[in-house]
Amino acid sequence: MSGALRNMSAFGTVFTPEMIISRFENNSWSTPQTVKSDSINLHPGAHVLHYSSTCFEGLKAFRHADGGIYVFRMDKNVARMAQSSELLSLPKIDQAMLSNMITDIVRRYAADVPNPPGSMYIRPTHIGTEPSIGKAAAPSMQSLMYVLLSPVGDYFAGGAKPLRLLLEDNARCASHMGMVKSGGNYASALQPIMRARAAVQADQVLFCPNGDVQETGAANFLLIDGNEIITKALDASFLHGVTRDSILTLARDRGMTVSERQLTVDELLERAAKPGAEAALSGTAAVLTPVGTLIHNGKEHTVGNGLGGPTTNALRQALNEVQWGQAEDKHGWLTKVC
Repeated sequence: MSGALRNMSAFGTVFTPEMIISRFENNSWSTPQTVKSDSINLHPGAHVLHYSSTCFEGLKAFRHADGGIYVFRMDKNVARMAQSSELLSLPKIDQAMLSNMITDIVRRYAADVPNPPGSMYIRPTHIGTEPSIGKAAAPSMQSLMYVLLSPVGDYFAGGAKPLRLLLEDNARCASHMGMVKSGGNYASALQPIMRARAAVQADQVLFCPNGDVQETGAANFLLIDGNEIITKALDASFLHGVTRDSILTLARDRGMTVSERQLTVDELLERAAKPGAEAALSGTAAVLTPVGTLIHNGKEHTVGNGLGGPTTNALRQALNEVQWGQAEDKHGWLTKVC
């Protein structure tokens, strides 16, 4: 690995020099090949460039104390990418092939997987490549799937600063598309996030259409009230986060009550005002990030004491310990690569 790779800068901006790709043409997938990471060539009429036929995943590989390299919850991410591809009408992916692509490229760059709290971020991506600008209402019959790697450092190197969220009576994306991990969903959230940053110095927007607390632009939302975690029940309107599922599983293991149900803005603000309340965002990059302030109708509401609480910290640590090989993998979440 080069010095630039070792001195990691902003999350996700440094990449290994190679990735692995496969193409879908003539109703079949090609044998995966390792190529340079900057070697993709697309026709300017490619379906993805005009009609957003694209989905991706984000998962991590970790180095354990014994030197082994383990990928966290690969099966769950591969299954979700298959689901996203189907909902976007992209060619059906070969899940076994994608799993092998992930393990093969991670094994190839095993020496570049950082020690904890760093990790190797893995970005499988599937895009429609058929050169046709006449297919606005038809799927791409050709596609490209690749797996890109990015070594990343400690997400909280500067400390876990509690976030400020602006509650907005709006949806992040079309309600039937929320469970798809598609680039278009992230793009549609950018303008609200940028406005919130400029207007009230918010870090993120918590989308609450018709008062229904859903998710932020890039993470799931969890409210912690004593021994209870409350989060929206799974439906098509928001992303079914793998980290969310992992945190809820660990919470149940600890004897906590997990309530997956509708959470209204009114209930959120009422519960958040309690002295011991906590809120957090869950996602692959940071695992759990504390939320300290909710902004609603021009008023700021402090969550609990406004700082990262003990339950948030304990759950993040519990998940990290499994990922880093410091605690038993009771649920079979780790896949050893080498």
